[in-house]
Formats: sequence, C-alpha cells, structure tokens
Amino acid sequence: MSGESTTDADARRRVTDLVRDARICMLTTIGVDGRQLSRPMALQEADFDGDLWFFAYADSAKIRQIRVNPEVNVAFSDQRRHSWVSVSGTAREGWDRDRAERLWHPLLRTWFPDGLDTPGLTLLRVHASSAEYWDSPSSTVVTLIGLARAAVTGRPPAPGENRAVSYQRPSGT
Repeated sequence: MSGESTTDADARRRVTDLVRDARICMLTTIGVDGRQLSRPMALQEADFDGDLWFFAYADSAKIRQIRVNPEVNVAFSDQRRHSWVSVSGTAREGWDRDRAERLWHPLLRTWFPDGLDTPGLTLLRVHASSAEYWDSPSSTVVTLIGLARAAVTGRPPAPGENRAVSYQRPSGT
C-alpha cells in the first residue's frame, strides 16, 4: 500500500471520528428558486461508510428540495474539539423499515411522536462524494495565544490540520 493511500485512509478515519463526535449538523439543500437553505439535523448513529442517515417527514421542504436537486452539503462543528467537517454529496429519500429500526433512538419521539409508525416518516440518506475537515487540536487558550502572536508578528497562526478526501466509488459499484 502506498503512503498516499494510507494518508487518504487516515483522513477518512478522521472524518468519521469528527462526524461521530459532532452528531448535530447543518444540512444545506438548494431551494426551487436556487437559494441555499440550511437547517439543523441530528445524525443517526451509524458507522460512517460514506453515507449519513437522517429521519425526516416525506412532505417536508427539505425532502421536496432534494427531489428536485439532490446535491447537498452537511456541515458539522464540534467546539469542544475545535474541529469542523464539510461533507458534499447526493441525497436520496426512501423508507426502509429494517434500516429505520437499526437507526431509531427513543429521543427521536420528540419529532416523530408515533415512533417508526409516525405517518409520513422517511429516511434521508446522504452519500458523500467528498469531505473536508479542519482540526485544531489546541485548546481555546492556546488558540488565543496563537492569534495574539500572529497579531504581533504579522504571521498567520498555525491552522491545525486540514484535509480533503474523496468518497468516489469506482464506476460499476
């Protein structure tokens, strides 16, 4: 295995860790008038293999927008870890009872009071085509010291780690 492949695999693992830890994200769709629209969503706990899963109402604006233009962005921020992830991909809506049962969490009753039998409940799958993350391992104090140092020296602070990764699958799979 080449060093580049290992680096890409490490970057994908880092995206997975950051997404799993953040859990709440902003899902951005494109409205019928071409405007970008974002709303907070709770990611369903599942292994991130390039797909993100959400519960939604089939008649919601986000689902209608995805039916017209399935290109979306999902952005995560974890202030405790000073990290951010942006996932670009294609969204699809569809009901799969078995998958829904595996993804369901009792707290979802807040939005879907009849559980998996809530009328109009559907699943939203976002298949990632690419992701980019920014990860600053330092604490807020260290970050502030770096900013102060940058203001005095005129040199930008160390940005932490930034990587872009692809989730493109070979054609035919």
